[in-house]
Amino acid sequence: MPHEGSLLQTAVIFLFAAVLAVPLAKRLQLGAVIGYLLAGVAIGPQALGLIRDTESVAHISELGVVLLLFIIGLELSPKRLWLMRKSVFGVGAAQVLLTGAVIGAIALFGFAQSLPAALVLGLGLALSSTALGLQSLAESKQLNAPHGRLAFAILLFQDIAAIPLIALVPLLAASGPDTSHGDSLEHALKVFASIAVVIVGGRYLLRPVFRIVARTGLPEVSTATALLVVIGTAWLMEEAGISMALGAFLAGLLLADSEYRHELESQIEPFKGLLLGLFFISVGMGANLSLLLEMPLVLLGLTLLLIAVKLTLLIVVGRLAGGLNSASALRLGMVLAAGGEFAFVVFKLGKDQGLFDTQTYDLLMMTITLSMALTPLLMLGCARALKRPQPQREVPEQYKQIQTDAPRVVIVGMGRMGQIVSRILRAQKIPFIALETSVDAIEMTRMFEQAPVFYGDPLRAEVLHAAKVGEAEYFVITTDDPEVTTRTAERVKRLYPHLKVLARARNRQHVHKLIDVGAEPIRETFYSSLEMTRRALVGLGLSDEQAADRIARFTQHDEEVLVAQGQVRDDRAKVMQTAKEARVELERLFDSDAD
Repeated sequence: MPHEGSLLQTAVIFLFAAVLAVPLAKRLQLGAVIGYLLAGVAIGPQALGLIRDTESVAHISELGVVLLLFIIGLELSPKRLWLMRKSVFGVGAAQVLLTGAVIGAIALFGFAQSLPAALVLGLGLALSSTALGLQSLAESKQLNAPHGRLAFAILLFQDIAAIPLIALVPLLAASGPDTSHGDSLEHALKVFASIAVVIVGGRYLLRPVFRIVARTGLPEVSTATALLVVIGTAWLMEEAGISMALGAFLAGLLLADSEYRHELESQIEPFKGLLLGLFFISVGMGANLSLLLEMPLVLLGLTLLLIAVKLTLLIVVGRLAGGLNSASALRLGMVLAAGGEFAFVVFKLGKDQGLFDTQTYDLLMMTITLSMALTPLLMLGCARALKRPQPQREVPEQYKQIQTDAPRVVIVGMGRMGQIVSRILRAQKIPFIALETSVDAIEMTRMFEQAPVFYGDPLRAEVLHAAKVGEAEYFVITTDDPEVTTRTAERVKRLYPHLKVLARARNRQHVHKLIDVGAEPIRETFYSSLEMTRRALVGLGLSDEQAADRIARFTQHDEEVLVAQGQVRDDRAKVMQTAKEARVELERLFDSDAD
């Protein structure tokens, strides 16, 4: 009974620490991983001492890493890897091998580590934090930027490279002088036999099993089957004397192209998130805080050395292999300069296998943790330093030289909306010209659309003059930045008052601003929303004529409300009152229709 109470108490402490620390860390822009590590430090034996038995927690938490690698295996379908092969296996491999070699050499010659330990150290520290990197890029909306796409490819290769590295650690540890040739051969045979069982079983047994389970229609049985596959293959690999994680990765890889892939991922994801959080908490609990007091300068020096080496090499790889400019290469370096989650896994395995002594392991853990904590601060500093807008690449001269006959339409922005407008105009043989400030967008449009698109800032009078805007009939602005759209419309109407300006509007407030400067606003999602509603109404039983009539009535009513709100837009209370009255009036209109 006391054991049950202590188990419940431990669960409550873990959950409370995570719920408190993770949102706080995210609020401070440090990321969830740092939050879990801080939670572990707080409840561990060296701080509050709420949990003392760190070993038993560590054993359970290793399942988080196992499930993470199963998910990574599921996501690495051969087709996806083939499409990204140059970035992943070219730039990614260059980064891991170059960084691993440099850091390994520093460990071997500078810190007198053995060759196996230096090899594991170099490759382990070459890996970056997938969770921290992707989260930071997503939060700053840079995943689709050149450095964001390259960072994703490098992280993908690192995830793949972590698997053989985790499997390599026990083999390196077993290659000591006291290991006999016979033992090594027996161990190798067990490894190959286990991998063969997983591959053959996965190919010929897993799909029929999942098919039978799916027919039962019981989601809990599907979840149990998914967990059985992951934990079963992990156990089999452990029995063979290699990493549990390798078994889970292989199982995921074998099911990557399966029709049950998304179902499996959705079932495993919640367990993965919780157990991975538990893994980071257990790492935090095991952190040797006394090192911060005993050797703060050594820790700070190691952290700065790690960041400096990785940052320098990432900039070199980004520039030479990735084709990035200086600013994008620097951003890439800032995102990936810290250590990563897999380093915790690799070095813990290395310590358990006897490659590192306890003090080396503690120093490595603290160094990686500090480097991850510094990353958000470095990214903020980098963002401020590079705040001034810079062109992504040097603009070729042929893009700058605007050569055109008198166009009837000038389009600004060749994103999704601009391309649709240009295709229809070209099909109608209406002469037009397009202006764009992104070299990538110009190249893509010229390649696929063969459209007359040129590099030019529409806020500059000389660019507008060169594009012969004064001789056009329509000026169409499709840029997705509301402020830029409004300023462009205002500038064009001031220079060419006769010109009809159609401008993309983000929302109702933006509509009013565009009307004020003399443009005709086109709400970007309004008409697609109307069409979706019309189809839903028809599906719900209205005739095509009834649905079209409702949509027409709503459109007219909404435009009247928009005009009314424009007259009182500076008074929030009156705007809200207008919206309330509009809802009542619309219901009355539809009720009269029904009668």
